[in-house]
Amino acid sequence: MYICNQIKKRIIMIQEFKIKNFLSFKDEVRFSFEASNDTFAETSQVVKINKNTRLLRFAVVYGYNASGKSNLLKAFEFLVGFWFKKQNDPYKSIRINPFKLNQSSKNEHSFFELVFYVNGVKYWYQLELDQSMIFFEKLSYYNYKSTEPVRLFERKIESGQTVISFGDLEVNEVVKDNITILCLNNMSFFAAREQVNTQIPLIDAAKEWMREKFMDIITPSTNLTAYAQRKSSDDEDLKKYIINFLREADFNISNINTDVVNSGIPEGLLDMLLKMRDLPAEEKERIRNEKTFKQLRTEFFHTVENNKGAETYPLSLDDEEESDGTVRTFGIEAAIYSALNKNSFLAIDEIENSLHPKLLEKILFEFLKQKSQSQLLVTTHNDGLLDLVDDLIRKDSIWFTEKQKSGITELYKLSDFRALNHLSSIREAYRNKRFGATKGS
Repeated sequence: MYICNQIKKRIIMIQEFKIKNFLSFKDEVRFSFEASNDTFAETSQVVKINKNTRLLRFAVVYGYNASGKSNLLKAFEFLVGFWFKKQNDPYKSIRINPFKLNQSSKNEHSFFELVFYVNGVKYWYQLELDQSMIFFEKLSYYNYKSTEPVRLFERKIESGQTVISFGDLEVNEVVKDNITILCLNNMSFFAAREQVNTQIPLIDAAKEWMREKFMDIITPSTNLTAYAQRKSSDDEDLKKYIINFLREADFNISNINTDVVNSGIPEGLLDMLLKMRDLPAEEKERIRNEKTFKQLRTEFFHTVENNKGAETYPLSLDDEEESDGTVRTFGIEAAIYSALNKNSFLAIDEIENSLHPKLLEKILFEFLKQKSQSQLLVTTHNDGLLDLVDDLIRKDSIWFTEKQKSGITELYKLSDFRALNHLSSIREAYRNKRFGATKGS
């Protein structure tokens, strides 16, 4: 029992996310990592929170182009940025995009709700806003004494002014006043709280979870190379992890080496670098004297078999000698490794980009076999993954987006459909428009 309780205390996961009037989500949609009663891959893909709650580590969203599947990831991205965006001008617009294909909704409020666990504590965050101000913001939690949520803070507008209340938390009046003064109408409570030197443990735990456990969203245009180079050069375990993955995936790569090299700086760029405010003074002095900047250079060593036996040849990542698939895999695996080791949330848009279908399967297999509280949310067009239902992927991990003629996106999951076990092929049923979310359905 002690061990079980210790595990529960360390739970750090997302349960559900609700969105309304954001981008193509005009009406409220609910995305959830909650598991069904299905017991497939229970030990590796499901984390048991309590007798009533089991959370999934993986979800995949299908939908044709412009159906709105990427907007789910953008909603997560907006919320993370909003929490920590400090404002100096109370009249500056909040960069929120409501549904605009309707005369009324573009002027209506947007809503977000996020339910999550941090160190075993269940939190419920609520937000209502438009482009000019926050109308309502609240963080609650569930303690062992009650099944009802307990308020940690609540922020609302009264007579045009922000009013913040703090439930039963022991927060002194000076701190309360300072946070309220700093909390402009167009910024989050958390951004204001960060500017006050105090400790509010239950609130701060949620804030640090959002900062530390939400990884940057990966899109097809994201340049992961520098990230992977930096991480693998500093972390020998990560380097071994990537080499082993690439070897198992038949890339013939036996080693990766990343060095720091000094590169010459063109005269025009030199002036720009020396004017950068966030560049340390000592680095500016070094650049001024040496006229070089430090750059990571990575080589992949390929071992091949020929008439001379086994020979190894280096190919430079920086000189674009490697394939797009190798480079993309290098970056994605570095991000996934970080998510696995830090129990983080990682979202990847169009994960199949530059990846062979079998390589994508390998990436998901390696992630899903790990026992971790990390959560991976991906969007894809690769319907081949639907052939892996009940082999690698759970039915309750699969979601669909479909855009109506009105431009409104609907979000729903595969496990909502009945008689799935009677289908000979989930993939063929999807192609035949059984679940919608395909062009012309």
